[in-house]
Amino acid sequence: MDHGTAKDWLDRYVAAWVSYDPAAIGDLFTEDVSYRYHPSDEPTVGRDAVVAAWLGESTAQEVSSRDAPGTYQAAYAPVAIEDDVVVAIGTSTYFTAPGGPVDAVYDNCFLMRFDGAGRCSDFTEYYVKRQS
Repeated sequence: MDHGTAKDWLDRYVAAWVSYDPAAIGDLFTEDVSYRYHPSDEPTVGRDAVVAAWLGESTAQEVSSRDAPGTYQAAYAPVAIEDDVVVAIGTSTYFTAPGGPVDAVYDNCFLMRFDGAGRCSDFTEYYVKRQS
């Protein structure tokens, strides 16, 4: 994994989150991915389970909910890469409504492992809500 490939993956991650396109989401991850929304969570395991969680179709606890169109934007960048492991940081911004005021900003750190094809096989998110 290199910086450009990692940045491209992060940009596709944001685009998939904004579009909620199941194929775009699934293309980010390996078939057997382990995905944690919090470091201490039991992982959501498997590409199909991650896609369902992103789409709000999962009954599992501690998964995200689907954001209304136009109420989310984010930017992430890789800050450390070693072999197949990438650490990225960035921000996620949520709006009260499309074009509306900011509701919340989160500072994020992602810890990810990739396979040889550039798909994420292990994803752990760390985040904290920024104080206003």
